[in-house]
Amino acid sequence: MRFSNNKISSVGRLLGYSGLVPFVTLAGLSFFVSPSQRPAVMFSLLAYGVTIVSFLGAIHWGLTMIESTPSKQQLVWGVVPSLLAWVSLMIQVEFGLLVVAAVLLLCLVIDYKIYPNFGLDHWLRMRFILSIVAIASTVFPALFGLGVLS
Repeated sequence: MRFSNNKISSVGRLLGYSGLVPFVTLAGLSFFVSPSQRPAVMFSLLAYGVTIVSFLGAIHWGLTMIESTPSKQQLVWGVVPSLLAWVSLMIQVEFGLLVVAAVLLLCLVIDYKIYPNFGLDHWLRMRFILSIVAIASTVFPALFGLGVLS
């Protein structure tokens, strides 16, 4: 099935970009809070990243469930991001953030392959921007926390 609407609604655009607020805010805070507050800020950033990654995978379930025969590959892919994100919660937070960044990038690559099949090409520019900001918001605090950017 292909979607015929080639425009992103203003609400979709607003919600998409608003979703960056926690990424950017928590990433920024991670550089400026006291060492005693830093673990809570970093874990909050990781938890938000996990939530977004799970959402990105779930989109594929929604896309394939409207087809007359849902794609097994898309159903499987739909749960992979959330499983990888779950693992990121069980490791050191800085490494967890790097896992989330890698999964965000992987989701973007997959979406560039899948979205055109559904006529959703027009979402890809915004997806690219959202992903790059989210990835930077997880990578830089992680590297700082690991002492790479000290």
